[in-house]
Amino acid sequence: MIRSIRTAFITGLVIILPLGVTGLVIGIILDKIGNPASELFFRFIDSNIRDMPSVGISLQVLSLIIVLTIITILGFGSRIFIGQFLFNSFEKVVTRVPFINLIYNTVKQIVDTFSKQQKAIFQETVLIEYPRKGIYAVGFLTNRAKGEIQELTGADLVNVFVPTTPNPTSGFLLMLPKEDVIPMKMSISDGMKLIISGGAVVPPFSKEQIEEADSETIHSMDAE
Repeated sequence: MIRSIRTAFITGLVIILPLGVTGLVIGIILDKIGNPASELFFRFIDSNIRDMPSVGISLQVLSLIIVLTIITILGFGSRIFIGQFLFNSFEKVVTRVPFINLIYNTVKQIVDTFSKQQKAIFQETVLIEYPRKGIYAVGFLTNRAKGEIQELTGADLVNVFVPTTPNPTSGFLLMLPKEDVIPMKMSISDGMKLIISGGAVVPPFSKEQIEEADSETIHSMDAE
């Protein structure tokens, strides 16, 4: 009976935990963004009315929508000439202000790094023998080795990023001979799920998919 109760409790926890975390994140967003924005956008409304629970939450949600809309408009505006000119002018002013320019440049570099990672730095999910022969690890093909590394080794190497579990933002950059890299049909998102879950979430596969696996991405680098 104790085992059944424990199993039921764990099952209930697994069900409710995603909902709880989702609610917590939404609450933080509304509190940190929606509430200040509501104070800014709807100051003309009487405070007694704004303090009513139903009205306050509605104004927070509406304010959050307005903030997201403004951000989207800025994104579209930055694509046109006038928007680019205004943004570049503003950036030049900010980068000339002491201390503020340090904060701005640091944050901008971090954002640029993550935005570039979202633009498909990972080209393909691969399987390699790591950290020794007979032990396999899932990694992501990023590029073909070039420049000084290629010149010094004289080998046809490819760059493979092997993330750590369960935090895939850290890992190891390995430079391997192309023939030692096994291409996979597994998508990059499925590969990430496999790594983050510590192998608990295994994407479905079929024997036909494995037999059809090829090295199109790796071989396509030869043409570059």
